[in-house]
Amino acid sequence: MAHEHKLEIFRGLVKFKSNVSKIWGVLIFLSLITAVEVALGIIKPDVLIKSTVLGMKPLNWIFIILTLVKAYYIAWDFMHLRDEKSALRRTIVWTPIFLVSYLLFILLFEADYIFEVYKEGFVKWNF
Repeated sequence: MAHEHKLEIFRGLVKFKSNVSKIWGVLIFLSLITAVEVALGIIKPDVLIKSTVLGMKPLNWIFIILTLVKAYYIAWDFMHLRDEKSALRRTIVWTPIFLVSYLLFILLFEADYIFEVYKEGFVKWNF
């Protein structure tokens, strides 16, 4: 019961003639995202380093978002999630997104607490 794989990406915006050309297109897309991440990591624009958004530098947020985009697209295209039923897609995609968001929330709050302890000075409780 083999069926043809869809030869399109970005919800049909880009269509390919063969599987080989699609693989090259996906490789180029993922390489561009990686190149943007590497370029931002090397250049480190002052605008993205000197300010904070939700307790973290915007550059870090950009890295996290681009990494999640790459992970989502790899799962969507290479693991053929687009061909599955919507309930399975939602389960596979939204569960890690929720867990990663929860992990980021915990890490940011704990890091802020540790920063405040070191900033204010550690006081040993004497009972």
